[in-house]
Amino acid sequence: MTSAELPAPYGEGVAAPGSAAHASDPAKRPGRIRLHHLQQAKDEGRRFAMLTAYDQYAAQVFDEAGVEVLLVGDSAANNVLGHATTLPITLDEMILFSRTVSLAARRALVVADLPFGSYEVSAEQAVESAVRLLKEGLVHAVKMEGSAQYADTVRALVKAGIPVMAHIGFTPQSEHALGGYRVQGRGQTAERLRDDALILAGAGAFCVLMEMVPADVAREIDAALQVPTIGIGAGSGTTGQVLVWQDMAGLRGGRAATFVKQYADLRGTLSDAARTFADEVRSGTFPGPEHSF
Repeated sequence: MTSAELPAPYGEGVAAPGSAAHASDPAKRPGRIRLHHLQQAKDEGRRFAMLTAYDQYAAQVFDEAGVEVLLVGDSAANNVLGHATTLPITLDEMILFSRTVSLAARRALVVADLPFGSYEVSAEQAVESAVRLLKEGLVHAVKMEGSAQYADTVRALVKAGIPVMAHIGFTPQSEHALGGYRVQGRGQTAERLRDDALILAGAGAFCVLMEMVPADVAREIDAALQVPTIGIGAGSGTTGQVLVWQDMAGLRGGRAATFVKQYADLRGTLSDAARTFADEVRSGTFPGPEHSF
């Protein structure tokens, strides 16, 4: 193995995650992003990116683009499978999506959600579910929604050798209990959210994701934690940022959430391509001689 293939910071001239060289020069990216690379980014004041991925082509594209973390989210339920919420997706379905992404990603750290119903009963249930995601889904870590009440579960997972990303703030699996999609951590609940983050990190979570949290609260939590944070709808003060890729690339139709920035109009591009294809088929233009044997 040459030095160029060694993970940062071990290989000479290999750029660290979150650096400009890492993003612009594929040859200088580490062989595989590991947990300590994300921690290094936090320690050195750098930032990193995370996108959801559910299939091999998206995973390959984002991996080659230098996105440090790929999240196989339970959001596959409402972004791939057609459900209205994340709740219906099963562990078996998550394993299938996870394995597809893990086999395609060469450099990115792959994290998978523990879906609703796969960890709430007991720490033992959580460990069993997470083991399947690592063993069958081939992911490198799991993400688990929940407050400080899941600290013992985090400890059990970490004890079993399973890295855990904690998810606080708005937790979609609890949308019915939370009264719908609402910002969390406003007013007097900000201190409780901070306590949740500290307790979960203290239990062994390598990272804390905050969703739909006021920017000033998320910034204070990031400053209070030694581990990196990731934000979605949590302002710019977190170590990393994540978006659902269909939102980021403009594939989803309808109104986007306030925190989404659309970097492309993939829905429009695909629509134009499909319309042109259909028109050419109807007119007899396609297939032409060059497309025939």
